[in-house]
Amino acid sequence: MLAKPSSTTELRGYLAAFRSLFVSVGAFSFVINLLMLMPAIYMLQIYDRVLASRNETTLYMLTLIMLGVLGLEALLELVRSKSLIRASAALDLKLGPRVFDASFQRTLHGRGGSAGQALGDLTHMRQFLTGKGLFAFFDAPWTPIYLGVIFLLHPWLGLFGLLAALLLLVLAWANERATAPALGEANKEAQAANHYASSHLRNAEVIEAMGMLGALRQRWLRRQSRMLVLQALASDRGAVVGALTKFSRMVFQSGILGLGALLVIDNQLSPGGMIAASILLGRALAPVDAAIGHWRGLVSARGAYARLDQLLQAHPSAPERTALPRPQGYVMAENLVVAPPGVRQPVLKGIKFGASPGMLVAVIGPSASGKSTLARALVGVWPPLSGTVRLDGADVHQWDKAELGPWVGYLPQDVELFEGTVAENIARFGAPEDDKIVQAAQRAGVHEMILRLPQGYETPLGEGGTALSGGQRQRIGLARAMYGNPALIVLDEPNANLDEAGDAALVEALREMKRENRTVFVMTHRLNVLSVVDAVMVLANGSIQAYGPREAVLKSLPQRPLPAQAEPDKTLTHEAAP
Repeated sequence: MLAKPSSTTELRGYLAAFRSLFVSVGAFSFVINLLMLMPAIYMLQIYDRVLASRNETTLYMLTLIMLGVLGLEALLELVRSKSLIRASAALDLKLGPRVFDASFQRTLHGRGGSAGQALGDLTHMRQFLTGKGLFAFFDAPWTPIYLGVIFLLHPWLGLFGLLAALLLLVLAWANERATAPALGEANKEAQAANHYASSHLRNAEVIEAMGMLGALRQRWLRRQSRMLVLQALASDRGAVVGALTKFSRMVFQSGILGLGALLVIDNQLSPGGMIAASILLGRALAPVDAAIGHWRGLVSARGAYARLDQLLQAHPSAPERTALPRPQGYVMAENLVVAPPGVRQPVLKGIKFGASPGMLVAVIGPSASGKSTLARALVGVWPPLSGTVRLDGADVHQWDKAELGPWVGYLPQDVELFEGTVAENIARFGAPEDDKIVQAAQRAGVHEMILRLPQGYETPLGEGGTALSGGQRQRIGLARAMYGNPALIVLDEPNANLDEAGDAALVEALREMKRENRTVFVMTHRLNVLSVVDAVMVLANGSIQAYGPREAVLKSLPQRPLPAQAEPDKTLTHEAAP
């Protein structure tokens, strides 16, 4: 229904788990359609038996039977609908986590598409499975059966009904050919417009400050206009087919009565047979008519299915991995070549170094030298094109991320705090342990600052929550990186937004990490951090220019005078030696 059968895919496997339930729904549909013959039989008996005999007892009995059958049909309709509702909810609960993970992987690897699009596709598919459109496909096999019963009433009526069904099928096919391509393109344009809006409007402050809203609105409007044009084209074509379908239904519904009346006049059919044929033709054409009416929903659901199937195939589930013990913090990079996801041009080339537990390593170098890329490679965010990063001898990509995560602390250059409380953010949204949360905040030197927030550790952050400054976010992010018992901590420009007090707290936090025998990498431009590190790595043009003890490396670097405006920030100005 949603896609043509092909090789077995993961998504088809999820749907196959509900095969028995869909079979049950099909069985309910069989009985429901069988019971739907009752109105035609009732009408036939009323005209041919009750009116002819004027027997009220027969009328009462037939009416009682019909009411019972219709009541049973309504009950089965209710059970069928509830079964599909529960099946779709169960499918969502079972498939939802997998789609969520695959969406995360796509976002992590920078392969385009909105993270919310896949979850929206899952919702769209669920809504189709619980809507009236799906019932049309369960009822469609009964169209030949109803036509067969009409043939039993009279062959001419059967041929008339067959012609009507064939014409509506042709209209359904024409509807598919006319609307599906335009709807597919419209959906793509809608996704592009929504992604453009959501990604650009996040920078609302920049847009407002520099008056960029008009230009960005025009760019969005161009995408939106293309979507509206395509959608209108599909709707116009669908409206034409819909009008033809409605006209044809009315013509055939009236025409079979006219043909039946002609047969009654010629004594080839009873009046009851004429009315019954009209009712049966309505039932025979209803699934085709419903399929045309819900065709747009089917096309959208089929597109959602195809996108989900493609997403799950592109990002398969992570294989089961052997659980490894907590690492001590031995880090080794071997011939590391790293590029951003989807890019073949490497940012880092031939990186080789090692670090032991308790070492504080400062990574310095000019802008675009690869410091942030190295940070992402060390924590396993960006997979290398070649080479490996090993933690206690194991490739970081051999670890189960859920198991490795607690042993790694990472502070990215752009700190994002998630919707939740301060405590939940520090605890990485795991099971909250108050003593560990407070301990991490104290080690990061942010405990006092948090206590001054409106609700302390329970202060809500994110949408509708308390707005924090860049320095406050960075310090809470540092506490998050230090939470628990990490063996490896990677800090990317941790003092970029800090004031003097924040700088002092960071230096003290680094000393604390060293005392706790953790392996720490600090990507920085600031001189004050270098006072506590053991080793310095100099990056330039994506390769290591120098690596070794702090004093030896700094002495080997040529210096140039600091500009006056840089003095308050104590910005590092050493240039890498060629």
